[in-house]
Amino acid sequence: MIRFLHRDLRRDLYAVIAAALLVTTAVLVGRHIQDTRRTLFVHWPPIFADWDPHVGPGTPAALAVAAATVAYGPALAARLPWRALLAAAWAAALAWILSLALVDGWQRGIAGRLTTTNEYLRVIGRFHDIPATLRDFTHHIVSGTPDPWPAHIAGHPPAATLTFVLLDRIGLHGGGWAGMWVIVVGATGCAAVLIALRALTDETLARRAAPFLVLAPAAVWQGVSADGYFAAVAAWSVALLALAVTRRSLWCAAASGLLFGLTCYLSYGLTLFALIGVAVLVLGRAGLRERPVLLLPLLAGLAVFPVVFTLAGFNWWEAYHLLITRYYQGVGGTRPYGYWVWANLACTVVITGLATSAGLRRTSAVLLTSRGPGTTRPGSARIRLALLVTAALLTLLIADLSGMSKAETERIWLPFALWLLPACSLLTHPRAWLSAQAVLALLVNHLLLTGW
Repeated sequence: MIRFLHRDLRRDLYAVIAAALLVTTAVLVGRHIQDTRRTLFVHWPPIFADWDPHVGPGTPAALAVAAATVAYGPALAARLPWRALLAAAWAAALAWILSLALVDGWQRGIAGRLTTTNEYLRVIGRFHDIPATLRDFTHHIVSGTPDPWPAHIAGHPPAATLTFVLLDRIGLHGGGWAGMWVIVVGATGCAAVLIALRALTDETLARRAAPFLVLAPAAVWQGVSADGYFAAVAAWSVALLALAVTRRSLWCAAASGLLFGLTCYLSYGLTLFALIGVAVLVLGRAGLRERPVLLLPLLAGLAVFPVVFTLAGFNWWEAYHLLITRYYQGVGGTRPYGYWVWANLACTVVITGLATSAGLRRTSAVLLTSRGPGTTRPGSARIRLALLVTAALLTLLIADLSGMSKAETERIWLPFALWLLPACSLLTHPRAWLSAQAVLALLVNHLLLTGW
């Protein structure tokens, strides 16, 4: 049957089959390693989850959001006014993330997620004196020190924990408010990516990407992990940079630098977003040539959080090196690099979906044919999109090769995943691909009880 399909669609299906085989192999090999050696510390490899078929209060809403997005998403994305599209995309992404989280119920799916042993809300009481805690932060990173931080606090710069401390200080106490903060802010990442796509490529491609950004399988983890919040902050730093170089806006440049500085103090690994930022600067080099002064507010904004935290007594570089020690003291030192270096990519397939695998195949085709006679002209929107997605993929691969993300990348790599999803705008038959995305997310969320 496949041989009768259009050549491009046939090649898309080959990419999908290869991605599905990668996930299947990761499951089978992972189960064998875990059953025989017990070195993966994951019950349902490569995903950090347990087999637990279930339904919940969010199931009807999740099915409704999926069906509505598949049926009406592409048409609405094509004809809504731009600002209305941004608002609708954020609202739909919010509904999708929230409904998937509620499949596990309010307490288990949202309110209890950030209150478990290794999560941020467990240490709010230790931040009663914030300046003193920042000065003392690095003394509790390595296991064996007095009162070592739980894993997630030790594994991130203090801005991550401070976010939830400040929520608590303004009266938004407990896991419910923290969980909703992650969901509401995390859903805005969809709008940020759309803004960047419109600025750097064209509005048509951004509109075609919108339903895929809404209905991403990554939503399974965006609502239950602080990494969804980190992803949104990083996405807005890129979106504002795109606006800065295309609109020659000093304010956008300053805001982009400010948010990128915050991103670096939310997660050490997200400093790699500098590569995506460089790609944006390359794509917007005409704006920089016309107004090179844009670099000044960008750098000024970028310096704010490093200066503030350094003056407060927190040394980022020292903390990062101590984190490496802590990482290898724990399960990170036992989990086999030889498995996770490719199984992490299987996790990426799960969070971005099979449609993204086909989209990445088309992305590579755009780049390979861009110099040929009679093909897409250099500098076109499709090539610019392909370059942006490729930069995100390269960033993810560097993170993978570093060995500092062995397992749990279905949540850790959410910030990178948002920038792979736009590859789906190159696909034909969007409703079929959206259906595949929705089915994958629904199956994962209803068959597995995810650890995050």
